[in-house]
Amino acid sequence: MTTPQTYVQQKAAASGSSFYYAFLFLPEAQRQAITAFYAFCREVDDVVDEVHDPEVAARTLQWWSREVSAAFAGNPSHPVLQALMPHTSAYGIQARHLHAVIEGCEMDLAYSRYTDFAGLERYCHLVAGIVGEVAAKIFGQTDAATTTYAHKLGLAFQLTNILRDVGEDALRGRIYLPLQELERFNVPASDLLERQYSERFTALMQFQVARAQQLYDEALALLPEADRRSQKPGLMMASIYRTLLREIESSHYQVLHQRIGLTPLRKLWLAWKMQALGRM
Repeated sequence: MTTPQTYVQQKAAASGSSFYYAFLFLPEAQRQAITAFYAFCREVDDVVDEVHDPEVAARTLQWWSREVSAAFAGNPSHPVLQALMPHTSAYGIQARHLHAVIEGCEMDLAYSRYTDFAGLERYCHLVAGIVGEVAAKIFGQTDAATTTYAHKLGLAFQLTNILRDVGEDALRGRIYLPLQELERFNVPASDLLERQYSERFTALMQFQVARAQQLYDEALALLPEADRRSQKPGLMMASIYRTLLREIESSHYQVLHQRIGLTPLRKLWLAWKMQALGRM
């Protein structure tokens, strides 16, 4: 019989995400909490990626919203929330956090383009900044200022995902890179949809990667010294994601026809290096 704990463990491991490697080094209670929360995020994100009828996807996200409310009222029915609810009080996880993640996924149903960076930033805050906020609490946040760090780091993570997935997203008809910035670099949206490389596209990607790297620098500068040790899992993920950005650069931004990634062994090495040596 599959228990809620087994379910979320399998859900998290199956994703192959860099986040999973950072969880491995956590004490048991924290690992259970972050695994359950991450599994929730995967569940609602999968609705957008795997349910092809937008109306069905919207109704499914509405079901998840009702399920979150019921869970925080003491009646969780889905194994993900059954696994998460025992940890919500200890780590300050609130219904608003989960509803925000759902709201971000609903934006994916409503928008396939973003006009400007401000709009994209709002989306990133919901699907990644809020995730960073909850993760920071689970990791052992003691300073309120760490929340600002977590929000900015989440933004950097999401932008990295977007840069990695430019080609895959285009196949789904989605363009997350702001249309104002495509226009600035004279890159028609059709170039992304048709996988057309050019010097203009390279310049656009150089700009995007530089902004993401700057956001990592800004986030790390915001992390209070008092929380640096407790937030090591986030720093592990930052090490993995910044390495991914460098891989995208070294490929000359060949992201339209392939998904550039790191091997599981390399992710584990980068996570261990941060855990054991404290450096990226």
